[in-house]
This record gives sequence, C-alpha cells and structure tokens, in this order.
Amino acid sequence: MVDLSTILAGFADAFTLNNLLFVIAGVALGQLVGAIPGIGPVMAMAIAIPFTFVIDPLPAIAFLVGINKGGLVGGAIPAVLINTPGTPDAAATALDGYPLAKQGKPQKATKMALYASVTGDTISDIVLITVAAPLAIVALKMGPIEIFALMIFAFSVISGLIGKSIPKGIIAAALGLLCATVGLDPEHSTPRFYFGWFELYDGLPLASVAIGMLAISEVLRRLASNSGTVRPAIDYDASLTKEDKRISWAEYWACRVTMLRGAAIGTVLGALPGIGSTAAAFMSYAATKQSAKNPESFGKGNLQGIAAAESANSAVMGANLIPLLTLGIPGSVGAALIISAFVIHGIQPGPLLFEQQGRLVYGLFGAMVMANVANLILGQFGLRLWSRVVSAPESVIFSAAILLCIVGVSLSTGGLFGVAIMLIFAGLGFGMNMFGFSTVIFIIAFFLGPRFEISLSQTLVLLDGNLLNLINHPLALAFFILSVITIWWLGMRGRRRTKQK
Repeated sequence: MVDLSTILAGFADAFTLNNLLFVIAGVALGQLVGAIPGIGPVMAMAIAIPFTFVIDPLPAIAFLVGINKGGLVGGAIPAVLINTPGTPDAAATALDGYPLAKQGKPQKATKMALYASVTGDTISDIVLITVAAPLAIVALKMGPIEIFALMIFAFSVISGLIGKSIPKGIIAAALGLLCATVGLDPEHSTPRFYFGWFELYDGLPLASVAIGMLAISEVLRRLASNSGTVRPAIDYDASLTKEDKRISWAEYWACRVTMLRGAAIGTVLGALPGIGSTAAAFMSYAATKQSAKNPESFGKGNLQGIAAAESANSAVMGANLIPLLTLGIPGSVGAALIISAFVIHGIQPGPLLFEQQGRLVYGLFGAMVMANVANLILGQFGLRLWSRVVSAPESVIFSAAILLCIVGVSLSTGGLFGVAIMLIFAGLGFGMNMFGFSTVIFIIAFFLGPRFEISLSQTLVLLDGNLLNLINHPLALAFFILSVITIWWLGMRGRRRTKQK
C-alpha cells in the first residue's frame, strides 16, 4: 500500500534540522514536566496543542510525541528520588528505585530507569513500524458496520478498565459523545445544541475541551490541596564511587530478559485500548518478581524491578499508536490528544491514512526514532538537572500553567469565547473527578464522537432497521458479543473486589 519511495521520503522529512529541534524541544519539555509530580506529559501536551497551529503537521505531531516520550523518563525521577511518581505509570518504578536511592545510589537507580525506558520504547516503536501498515490493509476491508461494532467494543473495554466503576465509565463515555454532537450534524449539516451561540456551529473547540478537562481541572485540584511548601530534593553524596553512579554494561545486559519481557507486555497491552501503562508496569514487575531466583530482594533496591517497570510502561506509548493510526481509535488520553493534533491539521487518522498521508506517517516514525535517541542523550545529561525540579513550589508552577492555558486557548480559538468554554469544562472535569467519573473516558469519547455518529447512521441504513441482517456481518456480530461479555466480566470482577473490601 505504501511504496519504498514514500517510506524513504518520509524518513528524509523527519531527519531534518528543523524537525530535530522540535523533537529535542519536546523530549526536554516532557522530561521536565514528567519530573514535576502532578503536571505530567498529558497536561503538557494539552497545553502545547494550540501552540502547534502555526507549525507544519510533521514537526507539530513530532513535538507532541517527544513530550509524551520524554515524560516517560521524567516521571521516574521523583519516583526514585522522593518516592513520589511524577506520572502514575512510574508508581511501580518507585518500589525498587526509592530503596536503591536511600542506599546512596540515586544516580544508578535513575540511569537504570532511563536505559530500560529507552529500550522498551524502542522495541515498541519497531513493532509499530512493522505491523501498522499491514494492519491498515486489514482495516480497509472493514465496512461501516464493522467499524461501528469495533468502536462499541473499544468503548466497553475503556469504560471497564479505566476508572473504578463500569456504570460511571459508561456515563462518562455517553457524556463525551453528547458533547461531540454540539454543532452541525456531520451527515445533514443541521445545527444542534448551539443555543444561539453561532461560535458553536463548528462544535466545541478541541483545545478548550482538552485543556479544560485535563489541565485546568487538575491544576485546580492540586492548588486546592497545596500547602505552599517547597519539597526538598534528595541530596547527592559526593563521596560515592564511580560504580555507584553508573550502570555498567554487565548490569544492563543482566537485565536483558527482564526488559524484553517488559517490552512485550507493554506492547501487547498498549495495543489494546484502555489498559494503559500503569497496568503494564505492575504486570511486568509482578512477572519479573515471580520468575526471579531471589524474589525477596524486590522492594529493597533490585535493578531488575526498575528495569521491569520502566521497560513496560514505556513500551505502551508506541503500541498506543497502532489502533490510532490503523483504526483511528485512541488507546489512551495521550493518543487522543495526538488525534486532535492530526484533526487540527486537517488529517483524519484511520486505515486510509497510510494511503493518503503515507509520507507523513513514515516521517512520524522517523521522528519517534529520533525522540528515543534524544531521550537517551538528554537523560544522560539532564538527570541531575531535572531532579532539582522536584523542589520547585507547586503554587508557582501551577499558576504559570494556568496562564499558559489561557494564552494558548485564546490564540487557538480566536478570542475569549474559547477561554470561557475551557473554564466550563474545567469545572466539569473537577466535578467528574470529585465524584469518580473518568475524564479520560470522556475525552476519548468526545474525540471519537463525530466518527461514531457517522458510523451509526451508515449502520442503520445498511441494516435497514433489521438486526437479523447482522448475520451477514459475522465480524461485527463477534465484536458486539465481545462487548457484552466484556461489560459482564468486568462488572462481575468489580463486584467481587467491592465484596472483598
């Protein structure tokens, strides 16, 4: 479907100085925000999206991918140094990273996290580059009914695995789909739910919804519980030996099986919508501990534990792009934000993406490879610098974040109307988090809303109002059955956990 000249042209586009600078900037920003507990790469991506409007599509998307990849490395820094994960997926890293840091070896712990993260991420990217195009060919053979059934299945998985309650997950997804109906009907161009505000004819602005739900609501929550104190960073011991400050080749090679296992777990789980990097990290950690000859050493500063967690959570990032690029379905909120960047630049992710924008896709693959190299190099030189960030006052950091959000949204939407929408959704996101409704599910459903609606309309026409016609579409029928089984199984599992508590 994509010829060799297109692939080579895409990689040539990626390996330019301009694109390299955006990748490096994204990785550096990602490592920085990842090192600040409570910020994280997702919030940084949400804030950065409006500032990419004036950039060409490839460097813009590469910049966002760089932020996401850099955040994977940055999140491990506070997890190791102060036992406070910068991102949720680094929680498993703290189990052995912090004990090793307390033994006076913080640099060894952070460097093991860096090397394992880059290794897992690179393996996942290789899988993405090799399997994405063939999967897109298979996806092209799926009709509207199969696509609609697949999206229903994706919603059922995401609603069950993200958040603590399936009913609340379904409600959050339904609310996201409802908000996606604001504006012109994609099929008949009939205005809906605009309440006299002609600014809503094109729908709710993506930037306003994403930044309000993900960034401003989190800032408000953190500021409400902030004491205004400065957290001290861990002190480095100047008397450490060279061996205690670095990872030798023998130590890295001894973790090769662990990192390969973690990368495999992260890649498989990352390709499934909704599971996420946190689950991958803990599953890899548990598998490594169970297969170890000395399981009692885990939790006390074992390098294998750090390697297992970081290789798995980083491998999820590349695998998340497999359903995004082949089906147009985001597997995580970070992938949903990358979808919004595609849409903003007039590009529709999905199986036709390789045929219509093959050069851009392979340019993105090249940028991902560069981001891995930049992660390794910047991580080597920046670990000591980023570690100092954990001592910054949260009140200063979050106040600056609010200012950037307002400026970014006002620029992208052309005025204060977008800022008002952002504040409304910030309040909605704050309330949803307070009552246990997942904002991640809301965002994914909101991004998929227009496509979901078109697929539903086409499905109703093709079925001619008779559900028995699904017999002629066995793949779609299988997806519908899997959706029911998934909701039932995850619901039963949730009830068992509630009874155990």
